Amino acid sequence: MLEIRTILAPTDFSPHSERAVRYACGLAERLGAELHLLHVLSEIVPAGPDPLLMPVMPPEYYQENEDRSRETLSKLIPPDWGTPRSVITTVRWGSPVEVISAYAEDQKIDLLVIATHGRTGLSHVFLGSVAERIVREAPCPVLTIRS
Repeated sequence: MLEIRTILAPTDFSPHSERAVRYACGLAERLGAELHLLHVLSEIVPAGPDPLLMPVMPPEYYQENEDRSRETLSKLIPPDWGTPRSVITTVRWGSPVEVISAYAEDQKIDLLVIATHGRTGLSHVFLGSVAERIVREAPCPVLTIRS
């Protein structure tokens, strides 16, 4: 029997991901599950003819981004969205697909709830889909919430 004790809801703080987090929160409350909220910050990748000439971001830049993200995560769930058994918030640096998949594996997540932007055609081909890649690479079932 499938038992869902832990739910992961990655968020980029967009309206699309807010909808998925809200759904995950209500589901976690109904199932008595622990809800994990994860925000992934992307590293700045030098682009240009000579990466050595790109400015290096000071350590404060990274700390301020992390602090701001933690603060936003801590205030993300209003009381009317539901009350999960517990809420764990995490901020990580890296590529969203790799970080989300690794987090789900490390934390033994039972269900991943993620937003999909529902792009089709050329925008899907050019932009790819983080949700689609997560569905393929995640170590657990994935529930996609379409905007």
